[in-house]
Amino acid sequence: MIMENRVARYIDSEHLLDADGLHLVALSGGADSVALLLVLLHLDYRVEAAHCNFHLRGEESDRDEQFVRQLCQEHGVPLHLAHFDTQEYASLHHVSIEMAARDLRYRYFEQLRADIGAADICVAHHQDDAVETVLMNLVRGTGIHGLTGIRQRNGNIVRPLLCVSRSEIEEFLKAEGQTYVTDSTNLVADVLRNKLRLKVIPMLNDLWPGASEAIARTARNMAEAEKVYNDAIDRLAANIITTEGDVLSIAADSLLASPSPKSILHEQLSTRGFTSAQCEQMLDCIAEGRVGRQFLSDSAQVVADRGRLLIAPLPKELPPMRIPETGTYVYAGKRKFSVSVTSDLTVSRKPMSATLDASLVPFPLTIRPIAPSDRFHPFGMRGQKLVSDFLTDNKVSLVDRQRQLVVADRDGRIVWLVGLRTDQRAAVSSSTQSVLRLEAL
Repeated sequence: MIMENRVARYIDSEHLLDADGLHLVALSGGADSVALLLVLLHLDYRVEAAHCNFHLRGEESDRDEQFVRQLCQEHGVPLHLAHFDTQEYASLHHVSIEMAARDLRYRYFEQLRADIGAADICVAHHQDDAVETVLMNLVRGTGIHGLTGIRQRNGNIVRPLLCVSRSEIEEFLKAEGQTYVTDSTNLVADVLRNKLRLKVIPMLNDLWPGASEAIARTARNMAEAEKVYNDAIDRLAANIITTEGDVLSIAADSLLASPSPKSILHEQLSTRGFTSAQCEQMLDCIAEGRVGRQFLSDSAQVVADRGRLLIAPLPKELPPMRIPETGTYVYAGKRKFSVSVTSDLTVSRKPMSATLDASLVPFPLTIRPIAPSDRFHPFGMRGQKLVSDFLTDNKVSLVDRQRQLVVADRDGRIVWLVGLRTDQRAAVSSSTQSVLRLEAL
């Protein structure tokens, strides 16, 4: 049949399915998923089906489950069923019913896929769904990615029917003599997607015959353009971004001189939860040479530093750690400190090592992050200084300040600003008999 052949060619051209693998089909009982199941069976793929009963539509939900049971039994397809209290989940997680159903569905599918050893999860999105997605993204304001519609593969999710329309699916099922169920909520123009499907797209096709196909063709063209765009962004980013541990540093001058600073910045930051408006504010900061401005998302921060933007995870609040005696200690589960006392009076010049007069630094010691009121007497300087002022004078970025540690003695006196400076009051002198050696490994 024509639709089967189109789907077969699409699967081959996009390398979607392994001919020898097991494939899990998300089967709701609606026309799209039923057609997907039948097409894959006709193409001799090995499949199992999964159905979720969300208990949101009363008898209609149970009707769908019974239909799916019978359909799979007729075709000898193993069926996996899951029941969810969707309303309770939505209430507990403070999300909409639609988002709750989506979360439950895809978590279940992925766990089931792993359990049965399936290669992927086949879902029945088709060309009309892609058109709706393009229009939704367009009216919300989008970039090149949003105009590509729905991806044929997203991780373990594959969509073999993106090459065919809803009308083709219905014609295929009619020719097969195959019935299906209809979700009554899809017939009500309440949410945006339903309004587009039931009102806007039919109007567009009346005004411009073939509008849906033209939009779908545009999405395919944009998907090709996206490949060029992604390659260009990656090449540009490689020249202006450096990485040190979990911190990215973007050179301000190079970013501003690039063909599209906003695009480069947006691609780096959108996946970290930053908005386009925040990206524009960051660009204003570095263009005007403003330093110290911090931007936050739910998981990351961006700091406008001297001549660069620093991208780092949000800082974690670290507890103090007590050091009762010499030995090796691991702070916050990752940083190792060596504490020893020796008669070797050689003063280390290594930045991550401190050599102090052991008689002037009473135990127990404490390793902790800096506090706003911290003061110490920097070695080689006169008098005390706020740690924050010392860091500012030494051009330490906000990100590094958040991670800065100090070692304090029994009396709370800071004896080492780790990696930067020891305290003059604990310095080795001609009268020193033994030294306390601290090393951050």
